Amino acid sequence: MTRNATRKVTLGVVIGSRAFFNGAPCKAAREETLAHLERLGIDACILPFEATVNGAVQSIEDAKLYAAHFAQNRDLIDGLVICLPNFGDEIAVAELIARAKLNVPILLQASNDEVDKVDVKSRRDAFCGKLSVANNFYQYGVPFTETTSHTCDTFSDEFGTDLERFARVCRTVRGLTNARIGAIGARTGAFQTMRFSEKLLQAAGITVVTVDLSEMIGAASAIGDDDPDLAAKLAAIKAYGTIPGHITAAQIGKQAKWSLAVNRWIEENECDASAIQCWRSLQDNFGCATCLTMSMMGEELMPSACEVDVMGAISMYALALASGAPSAILDWNNNYADAVDKCVCTHCGNYPKQFMGTTPEVGELDVLGETIGRSKCFGAVKGKVQPGPMTYFRVSSDDRAGTLKTYVGQGSFTDDPFPMDGGIAVTEVARLRELMSFVTRNGFEHHVAMVRGHHADVVAEAITRYLRWPIYHHGAPAAPSLVWPGR
Repeated sequence: MTRNATRKVTLGVVIGSRAFFNGAPCKAAREETLAHLERLGIDACILPFEATVNGAVQSIEDAKLYAAHFAQNRDLIDGLVICLPNFGDEIAVAELIARAKLNVPILLQASNDEVDKVDVKSRRDAFCGKLSVANNFYQYGVPFTETTSHTCDTFSDEFGTDLERFARVCRTVRGLTNARIGAIGARTGAFQTMRFSEKLLQAAGITVVTVDLSEMIGAASAIGDDDPDLAAKLAAIKAYGTIPGHITAAQIGKQAKWSLAVNRWIEENECDASAIQCWRSLQDNFGCATCLTMSMMGEELMPSACEVDVMGAISMYALALASGAPSAILDWNNNYADAVDKCVCTHCGNYPKQFMGTTPEVGELDVLGETIGRSKCFGAVKGKVQPGPMTYFRVSSDDRAGTLKTYVGQGSFTDDPFPMDGGIAVTEVARLRELMSFVTRNGFEHHVAMVRGHHADVVAEAITRYLRWPIYHHGAPAAPSLVWPGR
């Protein structure tokens, strides 16, 4: 199956022009935009230059031509880039969008005027034209993404950065639209906090595919030692991290069979992410942990959350789409002494190794191992997350409000010591008390997804502009908004 997290992004490109303006800049805008996309590894969908005057859309006929071309390629196109090298024809652009019916993100760019080239033959007026196109989008109910500056040059590094960011927005929107999330096993009885609404997810286009844990244990048990895929899985596990010498071949073999069974089920059911009943039925009835399985899938941008946290899996998937990097699920778990903006985020051992930033130890679960015996608990990925910038994100389903709800923000992992077993991430977030107050008062879970790097702007753009889920963006400046008078 083709995975949205790793598939190449394709953007439709439109050069908008108004006929009585100088058409010469249209060719340059086209060439410069396509050069940016090629450099970024993004495919472009555009008609040949000769298909329209100056290779631009400046009439209803041009709009119909481009709309038909885009409609033929709707399965490939993840978003549209609309460039206005001059004022542009607002009606032609609006008609193109209305006729193509792609329902994908749109990046609206307008070019700079040069102050010494504003005579009748040279002026662009794109500064004004962008307002006209945006006004038509508002009338048509079409959401779009802004460039960093109101106007910018298509050859500029700034526009290249905008295109790269926009491609990640498109990947996030496409990935979350019609996503399939595997739920392996029943919610652990002790974790009522992991309840969620499948119906609210389905209304948002996300399907949950379920399977009983006993079926998966049966599938793993049925894998023979001579299975042609088993040797490759065993080799992958042994190469994934440092395995202590006391771990037996039988323990590694159980883990390999469990991982293989899960991987096959995920593939057969075309799941983009998953959530697994991680304890303690699997340990009691099959004899291994599932952290390593989740870690290795996360490494391949197929996120998997523990404790059947389906909403956490979606949160992880969103971060993987936005960043192109492995994400993890963590607990907001411990204070860090008296540091007001630091806390410790942990989990038993499911972090992908790229997320950790170092080669991990692959051993046994510590807390559960002390209770039921370590021989049943091999498969925990242990280590301390290396310092660097990070982004956190959480989606939750709110049955009382009848909606999905989210929060996102940025912070950093620190190199502060913390002598706890498992996967440890000492975390710093500005105004942490304010964030925790928001989380507790709005009924969010203790689980949160995190990824290395700063990507909150991409996530927020995808969630608010295109998916229309309520969001709290911690640390972002308040956006200007109208206040409607009471009547």
